[in-house]
Amino acid sequence: MSLTGKRFVVTGAASGMGNATAAKLCKQGAEVYSLDRNDPAAPVAAHFPVDLSNPENIDSVVRQLDGRFDGLLNIAGVPGGKLPNDFVFSVNFLGLRHLTEALEPRLNPGGSVINVSSNGDVMWPTRKEIHKGLMAAASFNEGLEWYRQVQPEGKAYNFSKEAVSYYTLTKALNFAQKGLRINAVCPGMTNTPIIGDFMDVMSEDRIERIKNLVGGWAEPEDIADVIVFLTSDEARFVNGQTIDVDGGLKAGMAAGDVPYPGY
Repeated sequence: MSLTGKRFVVTGAASGMGNATAAKLCKQGAEVYSLDRNDPAAPVAAHFPVDLSNPENIDSVVRQLDGRFDGLLNIAGVPGGKLPNDFVFSVNFLGLRHLTEALEPRLNPGGSVINVSSNGDVMWPTRKEIHKGLMAAASFNEGLEWYRQVQPEGKAYNFSKEAVSYYTLTKALNFAQKGLRINAVCPGMTNTPIIGDFMDVMSEDRIERIKNLVGGWAEPEDIADVIVFLTSDEARFVNGQTIDVDGGLKAGMAAGDVPYPGY
């Protein structure tokens, strides 16, 4: 698989899954344009500091990006727990959506968007109507005001990832009509710099049970392999999918072998 000559925008390229993805894309011959708060280690074509919680800053960065692209890889994200709920929701969903819709007109035919969600999205089908209400909030600021007023039940992180997955599904046919694709990758527990934050908000018993069920944690490269595949021509008819890369945990929930986590 060669990506020589392809141009990709990657958020979160400085660490974890984003770093692993940027490195793999560069190795395959792609030009990578990094959007992150920190400088990436991969040999990217250019790096732009960005604050995904600030729509004006996102717009400023988009204006600095020259030309057209073959893909946008929305990998940046923050954990819940210690961070303010508004900030978590803004970075993980509102900023992702704002950037996607700003760059969509500059994607080449056959181009794709890959959103990193989470297997923490598992409860979205139980509150589809709530997510429909969120999607009706057309702008970043309207979405933030909606979130503050509705205050969805449960963890801000889980709700933000539900929104990412649901957004991916709702955009699929629209993208197809434009000759584009959009998919989401839903990792399980992955050995990244923020794994400690997830452990802080989960019970030790649940963590050990999950680890024993799926045989350990994923590495960032395991997630990056799936993301890179989705950017390629080999995935040209894969559209509107939420692909779980979690060792089978969500499959166990669907089969009734593992209890759903709730909100």
